[in-house]
Amino acid sequence: MSNRWIILAAGVVMQTILGGIYAWSTFTPWLELSHGISKGQSASIFGLTIAVFALVMNLAGRVLTKRGPRFTASIGAVLFMCGYLFASFSNGSFPLLMLSLGLVVGAGIAFGYVCPLSVGMKWFPERKGLVTGVAVAGFGGGAVILSSVSQHFILGGMEVLEFFRLYGLLTGIALLVSASFLADPAPRKRIPKGKGKEEVYSVPFAIIMLGMFAGTFAGLLIVGNLAPLGIKAGLSEGQAVSAVAIFAIGNAIGRVVWGQMFDYLSYRCIPLSLGCFSIFSLLLLLPLPVWMLLLTIGLLGFCFGANFVVYASTISNVFGVESFPRLYPICFLAYGVAGIVGPGIGGYLADYTGSYNTALYISAAIVFLAGVLATIKLDTFELKQLEGDVTPDEEVLISEDLKYNICSDTYKGLKASTSKAYPRASFQ
Repeated sequence: MSNRWIILAAGVVMQTILGGIYAWSTFTPWLELSHGISKGQSASIFGLTIAVFALVMNLAGRVLTKRGPRFTASIGAVLFMCGYLFASFSNGSFPLLMLSLGLVVGAGIAFGYVCPLSVGMKWFPERKGLVTGVAVAGFGGGAVILSSVSQHFILGGMEVLEFFRLYGLLTGIALLVSASFLADPAPRKRIPKGKGKEEVYSVPFAIIMLGMFAGTFAGLLIVGNLAPLGIKAGLSEGQAVSAVAIFAIGNAIGRVVWGQMFDYLSYRCIPLSLGCFSIFSLLLLLPLPVWMLLLTIGLLGFCFGANFVVYASTISNVFGVESFPRLYPICFLAYGVAGIVGPGIGGYLADYTGSYNTALYISAAIVFLAGVLATIKLDTFELKQLEGDVTPDEEVLISEDLKYNICSDTYKGLKASTSKAYPRASFQ
């Protein structure tokens, strides 16, 4: 029998490697210096990676349902490794970097990302929020590791494309090893299929999609341009690299904390997380001292982490864990759209205006409006849950518990009645 803690640990390792994509802005200065890649072009590479990640995850979810997590995650590992290897031979060509890092790596992240989430919820159905937070915390914390490791090698004299080659080989092997441990628990009962399009067109799902878009649009706009944004705000190059790491640390911590909060507050975490993000993003417009600027960046990372716990857990709670591989990739399309427009808007507006202020105003307004709408429609989540007594995954647990209790009570009652009628009888 598989050990669920080993499976969870393998999922965290996978997410940590895949989450290195959030350290992308640390490569922006080096790509610009060595190969003439502009801030807007660099942001577009990152944006395309996120977009493909979200779009391909719909396909990855279907493959996961049919072939299981080990096969699906292995596909992701191979694509992720090949993408970085192709990029290392691009000679700094912008179209080739878009193809290798945007398309191939983005697809690899999609196939790898969905597996630990689905598997974790099935092994820990009683704590879906916390386990989801732990699983995706690695995705947030991966940027801390990659930003530190990349700076060590690049500042030590390694060319940025050579680093891509080394990174692709090592992480590809680690992803394949981690994928070999992933497995679903044995099914205890056949669960009826969901209602299909009716779920997608429901008001709760629309709020989930809107919240995912708003939160990730603003977050990706910031993290995709964080190093140059920090330098514009007065940070040194070293402090800007630290800012990327601080955002990633806040992101990782936020995923765990928001997961724990979700187990108590449920869908109420949606407007709460959006409101906090809009407030902290406006602080970046103020002339803050370095320590307060870094603290604000960490808090933004903390709120950004909520997007990858709150909406996944809400889908599982409201629509059932067996519907998760089908519905979450659709929700993740909002993240893909945000990846296309968010980082690019931030980079190109900075190139055009010489400042990130306009982009920050736009992102704060979008997040605030989404938070207000989510608050107004909050009661629709409660009504959706009241349509049935329990969600499908809870029905499985309850049905198994009922079987055990019925058999146990029958055994005890029969034993008691037999003992009274036949005092010397032994009922085994």
